[in-house]
Amino acid sequence: MSHCWGQLQVLHPLHPASTSATSYSTSATSYSPILRPNLTVSYSTMAEVKQHHSLLIRLGLSSNNHAITPIITFSSLSNHGDFHYSLKLFSTLPNPDTFLFNTLLKSFLLHNYHFPFNSIFLFYSYMLHQQHSLTPNSFTFPSLIKACSVHNAVQQGKQIHAHVLKFGLGLDTFALNNLIHMYVNFGYLGDARKLFDRMPVRTVVSWTTIISGYCQWGLLDDAFDVFELMPEKSSASWNAMIAGFVKRDRFREAFELFVRMQREKVGLDKFLAATMLSTCTGLGALEQGKWIHGYVERRGIELDSKLATAIVDMYCKCGCLEKALDVFNRLPQKGLSLWNCMIGGLAMHGKGEDAIRLFREMEKKMAVTDSVTFVNVLSACAHSGLVEEGRYYFHYMTDVHGIEPTKEHYGCLVDLLARAGRLEEARKVIDKMPISPDASILGALLGACRIHGNVELGEQLGKRLIEIEPANSGRYVILANIYADCGKWEEVANVRKLMNDRGVKKEPGFSMIEMEGTVNEFVAGEMTHPLVKAIYAKVDEMLESIRLVGYVPDTDGVLHDLFEEERENPLFYHSEKLAIAYGLLKTKRGETLHITKNLRVCKDCHQASKLISEVYDCDIIIRDRNRFHHFSKGVCSCKDYW
Repeated sequence: MSHCWGQLQVLHPLHPASTSATSYSTSATSYSPILRPNLTVSYSTMAEVKQHHSLLIRLGLSSNNHAITPIITFSSLSNHGDFHYSLKLFSTLPNPDTFLFNTLLKSFLLHNYHFPFNSIFLFYSYMLHQQHSLTPNSFTFPSLIKACSVHNAVQQGKQIHAHVLKFGLGLDTFALNNLIHMYVNFGYLGDARKLFDRMPVRTVVSWTTIISGYCQWGLLDDAFDVFELMPEKSSASWNAMIAGFVKRDRFREAFELFVRMQREKVGLDKFLAATMLSTCTGLGALEQGKWIHGYVERRGIELDSKLATAIVDMYCKCGCLEKALDVFNRLPQKGLSLWNCMIGGLAMHGKGEDAIRLFREMEKKMAVTDSVTFVNVLSACAHSGLVEEGRYYFHYMTDVHGIEPTKEHYGCLVDLLARAGRLEEARKVIDKMPISPDASILGALLGACRIHGNVELGEQLGKRLIEIEPANSGRYVILANIYADCGKWEEVANVRKLMNDRGVKKEPGFSMIEMEGTVNEFVAGEMTHPLVKAIYAKVDEMLESIRLVGYVPDTDGVLHDLFEEERENPLFYHSEKLAIAYGLLKTKRGETLHITKNLRVCKDCHQASKLISEVYDCDIIIRDRNRFHHFSKGVCSCKDYW
């Protein structure tokens, strides 16, 4: 048998074996080749299979398709089977039927890593060459189509599509759904959409596949157009559309869609719950995140590893560390991703010692760690100024756990040393790296050069980074600020000219605060909010109040001659001040404000936030690009180390 189908090298849609669907007939058996009657024989090991096989041989039934089917099914598809045994057995059958061919086609797909990728297509060609003329059916093609998707076999995929049509399955919903998925994987969205539009009957799978396909390739507006056309939206389709927005960081649209979903009383499953928790994380929407967590508990939704990690991650990144720890400690089963998430959460909040203690506990309870674990441990050391501990764990991960440092680990070590003012030591680490440093590593050292006033090294790094990332506005801004700090105004002007010549725009800063179930977004100089007058009046009141306790505007963070719009109101109306003002307007005295900012908090806003927390007797938690800042009673959790 292997000789017969092993010699076939080409599958062509116009092969004589496929010219007419009506020229084929099923094998003469007493059962359907599509669906078997219920077979009561079951096995748990290959030893049992071989015993039963020997019995069939003694009874003279070893060539009977019906009798041999359970053996081939178990040996080819079970985790405890033996695919090679099933192939040898199959080769002894004089007239294998379509059901058996379909079973082995599926098995070829499952065992694709053991065979050349075209083996499944050669086996299909062998099926078409059978003397008793077998007809493929709707169960034949899914395995073939999936094999094309897995191996990105475009030409074979088109040929299989032709065979689907030639064998009269052009209207089969199951086959069409698989073909749409295949074309989506190829990136042939036009072909996928043509199939979708021509389908006489579209199932939930059809709609969700095309929506997910558009999302996969970043065509979210096209995906949303299809989503809106969907007559009855399932939980899977809501999840696909919301996940698409989340993947592309379009959190606001994901959030709006979730609110609409709630209005339409669509229930949450564990997949959609995990997706929406990611949305709440991106927006800093703690109240909605709490509601989703409560919904999961009330409805008894299965708390698998992904969902549990999403809950803990949401609480960590929405500034509710105590709740994250509470959920984490109450979970009976903790996977690696959950441990990593909790250690990373402690790191973001500047709890370096706690993160290390948790890592030590993890080592006692789990033998497994990975690269991410040590990125989080080293990050915890960097955010807390634990220089000696950071050095120790950088070597510990290799010496004890056999994990070789990656760029991420080197980046953490450079960041740790640079933040601590050990710029020369950080530079030596970069010079000795066995791999080329990327922009994030060099950027960590550049930022520290500005903080610690190393103009010479900062200038070298700034120019290098501008060439590596010519479209990254942050690199120009830091270099220009380094020049401005030491009064090199001509160089400042040159940086501005270079930005203008290259068309580089400064990334706008924005801050978000969730109030009354709505996420409010502010940018510097925001004038579109319905409460704009009250917000600005509150900002003025805040500034006047903190001046009485020693506030002096810190202009060091303002790029003096680079951005005219920042010169008008460089400090007073930054986005986080507007968000804080809005929060104070909408809450009672003493309540905690949770704010998310897309950029690093500037020195002036950091100082102002400390004083506001003291004067207004409130806690302010701000998550910026790098970490969390907990402002309370006039101090920040970062201890001004950020």
